Amino acid sequence: MTGGMTPRIPRARVSQDRWLISYADFITLLFALFVVLYAFAKADQKKQSQVAASIDAAFNSLGIFPETSRKPANGPSAPVGKDQAAIPMNIVMGEDVLSPAKVKDDMDHLRRELQQTLSNQVAQHTVSIQMGRDGLVISLREAGFFASGSAKPRPETLPTLRLIASSLGRTGYDLRIEGHTDNIPISNAEFDSNWELSSARATRIARLLLEEKAIPPDRLSAAGLAEFHPVASNDTANGRAENRRVDLVVLPRTRTNFSVPHAPPLTGGWSKITDGD
Repeated sequence: MTGGMTPRIPRARVSQDRWLISYADFITLLFALFVVLYAFAKADQKKQSQVAASIDAAFNSLGIFPETSRKPANGPSAPVGKDQAAIPMNIVMGEDVLSPAKVKDDMDHLRRELQQTLSNQVAQHTVSIQMGRDGLVISLREAGFFASGSAKPRPETLPTLRLIASSLGRTGYDLRIEGHTDNIPISNAEFDSNWELSSARATRIARLLLEEKAIPPDRLSAAGLAEFHPVASNDTANGRAENRRVDLVVLPRTRTNFSVPHAPPLTGGWSKITDGD
């Protein structure tokens, strides 16, 4: 060192890349935020519906919100998204709005009552009773109720029809009477097709039930479905005999009004109140 000058200490070089640390922290937090939002959006909606149903049942048991007071609001329903959980539709009986579970219990009770009342007919295989897609189905086999090619019930079957009318008249549910045939074409002096035969049988049973005055006319309907809804194969004589029948379908009304503008579109299959959960 010369001249008495103090040596200059070199400054440490300041890094220009420290901003990357803050930027990386920000990106990490932003990623975590979006993960949380996505998790909330994809929450198990079925479990949410179950929780809501449990809370609803608890309030009902306390009598705070009785089911008869829970009427659906007027106006179009909100659109249902593709991932949104299916909500059971309200079931109507008279002026009351019933839950699907209550309707199912009623149907089970009616099925057991009819099986006991019609035990002889069930044992003879002239009547069968089972839960169907739309409700309780009481099948009247042709062999026990009609002559071949005829729409007039046998006179000896009238007591059975009266028993059925008495049981169904004590419920508030609708009754749809369906005539069915096998796939063998019919052409006689009275009917030219299976459509006409099945329709005539359904309307004749409906007429007999109305004459008993057990079921109001506004709860009754009849339809002829010919051979297009078989319950067994038409390739055998026994199968064709099972298909020749008149079904009495006990079913509830719903408050779903498909004529309302902007009603939610139907996706998937029909959801029936008797389907298992």
